[in-house]
Amino acid sequence: MNTVNSLSGGKSSSYIALNYPAKYNVFCLVRSNDKLCEYPDPKVRQIVSDLLGCEWRGTTEQDNIIKIMLDLSEQIDIDWITGEPFEDIINGDWNRGKDGSHYLPNVMVRYCTTHLKMKPIFEWWQKELNEICEMRIGFRKGEEKRAERMKAKLTENGTEEIKIVIGKHDNGNNKWGLVEWRIPKFPLIEDGLKAIDIENYWNNNKWVGFEKGYYNNCVGCFHRSPLFLNKMSQEHKNKMEWFARMEEQNAPNTFKKDLTYRQIMNWNTQTELSFEDFSECDSGYCGL
Repeated sequence: MNTVNSLSGGKSSSYIALNYPAKYNVFCLVRSNDKLCEYPDPKVRQIVSDLLGCEWRGTTEQDNIIKIMLDLSEQIDIDWITGEPFEDIINGDWNRGKDGSHYLPNVMVRYCTTHLKMKPIFEWWQKELNEICEMRIGFRKGEEKRAERMKAKLTENGTEEIKIVIGKHDNGNNKWGLVEWRIPKFPLIEDGLKAIDIENYWNNNKWVGFEKGYYNNCVGCFHRSPLFLNKMSQEHKNKMEWFARMEEQNAPNTFKKDLTYRQIMNWNTQTELSFEDFSECDSGYCGL
């Protein structure tokens, strides 16, 4: 059975990629064509475009993710993939409400994860493998509940299914079906590795560029607390502006309930906070 390490740009999945060799390492990068999210170095933009096989302007994730993945690419072979640009997903015809605005992803409907991460990885799987594989997930010791929730959704064969379009009905509508595609594995839990073990490893292996204040996932991930997002707006103003504009263009829809990103960005905190004041629970849920 083929083995796959799914990389997110986080410390846990990067650890797995280096310490649990697999036949394939796949990294899915969130893409944006908006100037607000443009990566500053045109030479690096071209390198990433060549790796993805399409024009890449920037990402709604922190720019440091690019350096991290390029550092890892010097040690292991990585398949770089991407989906449609985030703003195109939001503004697609499928996502339009009766008032003409577009629904925004939120804690109840995480369609961003589906379109920006799961769909591109599955399409890569269809092209490269098209048979059930073992895919490593970066849950650590202490995160058994997350693993168990994932396991509870598996088939009796221990496989994960994904709902995709498998054809067309006679009336032209999409015909949907379930496809078994991967068996999730949790090597860090199996080997008893905790968050502190992963942190200690990277403290001793600084050749990968995990900068201070780096968190993978989108800068404006709606899973993050308003206080954390306010800190992000101070460090990554342009990218948080992208999230605020998405809301303003699609009002009254918002990423978070009862609070706009413009309000979060304009909020003056009483004390100056550093990233050390936050825990990894603030980082969001798409990547490890």
